[in-house]
Amino acid sequence: MSKHPSLKTLAEQLVARKATPSKVAAHVKTGGAWRDVQWGEVLDRVRALSEGLVDLGIKPGDRVCIHAGTSYEWCLADLALMGAGAISVPIYSSNTPQETAYIINDSEARLVFFDNDKPENGTPGRWARLRSVREQTPTVEHFVSFELHSSPDERLMSLWDLEARGRALLAQRPDALEKRVAEIKPEDVNCILYTSGTAGRPKGVMLTHANWVYEASAVMESGVLDPGERLLLFLPLAHSLARAVEMTWLGQEVTVAFAESIEKLVDNAGEIRPTAMPAVPRVFEKAFNKVVAEGRRGEGLQGTAFGWAMEQFERYAAARTEGRTYRSPQWSIAKRLVFSKVRERLQARFGGQVRAFISGGAPLNPKIAYFFELCGMEVLEGYGLTETCAPTHANLAGRNRIGTVGPPFPRMETKLADDGEVLLRGPNVMKGYYKLPQETAEALTEDGWLRTGDIGKLDPDGYLRITDRKKDLIKTSGGKYIAPAELENALKSESLVSQVSIQGDKRKYVTAVFTINEENASKWAQEKGLPYRNLPELSKAPEVRDQLQQAVNTVNAKMPSYATIKRFAVLDHDWSQESGELTPTLKVKRRVVAEKYKSLLDTLYEESNDFGRRA
Repeated sequence: MSKHPSLKTLAEQLVARKATPSKVAAHVKTGGAWRDVQWGEVLDRVRALSEGLVDLGIKPGDRVCIHAGTSYEWCLADLALMGAGAISVPIYSSNTPQETAYIINDSEARLVFFDNDKPENGTPGRWARLRSVREQTPTVEHFVSFELHSSPDERLMSLWDLEARGRALLAQRPDALEKRVAEIKPEDVNCILYTSGTAGRPKGVMLTHANWVYEASAVMESGVLDPGERLLLFLPLAHSLARAVEMTWLGQEVTVAFAESIEKLVDNAGEIRPTAMPAVPRVFEKAFNKVVAEGRRGEGLQGTAFGWAMEQFERYAAARTEGRTYRSPQWSIAKRLVFSKVRERLQARFGGQVRAFISGGAPLNPKIAYFFELCGMEVLEGYGLTETCAPTHANLAGRNRIGTVGPPFPRMETKLADDGEVLLRGPNVMKGYYKLPQETAEALTEDGWLRTGDIGKLDPDGYLRITDRKKDLIKTSGGKYIAPAELENALKSESLVSQVSIQGDKRKYVTAVFTINEENASKWAQEKGLPYRNLPELSKAPEVRDQLQQAVNTVNAKMPSYATIKRFAVLDHDWSQESGELTPTLKVKRRVVAEKYKSLLDTLYEESNDFGRRA
């Protein structure tokens, strides 16, 4: 239960932090060194920023966007909006100018917070993107930057100046924050999260104070996190899983360390030594593939021994997936001589104190979860949607059923519709979609059940297994339904693979489109003495195709004939958020791939082609 059950809104939980001003709230890296941030500092700055917002004319219920990377300042801005009674509207830091303009206009935002104007991966900085659509976003009266200096001519104000503006008013109204907070009701909307989605126009999900207070309480009550937990946060705060972490941080006894970037995630983990870390499956896939690639590259007997040990692991993982125990003298030797060392290196890489990883946002390949478990770090897979404040189900340390997303949180109800769709009801289900009453009625039944759009199964103990998205099921021209996520997850454990998209809707058979992990493939080619210098050359190498064919054959052997991959193509470039194939949580947009690579896919369904291989 919540530590303060009488506090019904997030704003009340914020103000309650004044009772423990010296308690450490967060860990922030500045000037190359980590520093502790106490709740007294957080509340002091939030109080001033809230007054500054009110002085700018921000009123309760106004919408304000935050377009920035994950940081301490992001949370300060969000808490300041909470203190002003406003509604925060996060925008992914990777969103294009047009995507950003759509959210600003749809929410009718009066102000936009952003961080800086640094280009990323060839994409213009946030300020450049905002300026490019400024004439298309007439509701915005002010822009506030975490890093840039004020420029009145451009309606640009720095965070420091906004804070100073509010601080100057505090002497006149020292208890203004408390008075505003007292007016906020549990059913009031706290934020509007726009679904990134894999297709279609984003919808604004309205989530209330009561939704989030329950969610944070349930995370602790269920045992997903323990009091005193130290979390490393790098996920985008426009995503509901990261927001659930933020709200748990606000209302419960955990601390958060803000990672500098995803590129420095592992370095930061080694420095801050987190006890738990929320992440998306892509992080675990990359870590697994990196360990496997490095192990196979070991010199002489070392590399041979690792390859042999991985063969034993494959047998072990296959048995576990089928519900069988696996014992053999070879497996005992592999664990003792090889995986004990892998375990030490992997744990040290993440700081040595990780009790559990928390995985959400997309399905996780069970084989990768078994590997981390073998290395002494459980990956606790959970399940939820933007419409439910993220997790509604989660596995727990010591009670982890790999391949499932765990039992429901306390007071959450789960049932399956006749077609297998997962239906959810509970205190964290959204108020509705912003300005979309018809879509709200389609998603929510009259008695409060949310239609998730996911297909699942329940075991006798209430553990939920998600098999696929209802709308993502592929139906071949022969009338067979296929769950593409199952095939994709299995293939992504091949170290040469960066991304894969299964295709075949309304087609004769199933095909796959691969992108290559350039770093792993380059080292693999070098070890084999293959003369391939770059990604386009590697993508055409027959040896790479043979390796992928072996992975396809392994997956096909476990599938019914109608669900096997008959042909595949290999691209000469990888996918990214900027090029449009990936969501901000690094899920592949299957429909975008189908449209963008239609000509290539068409060749896979011709009688002969030069792009793919028959399985």
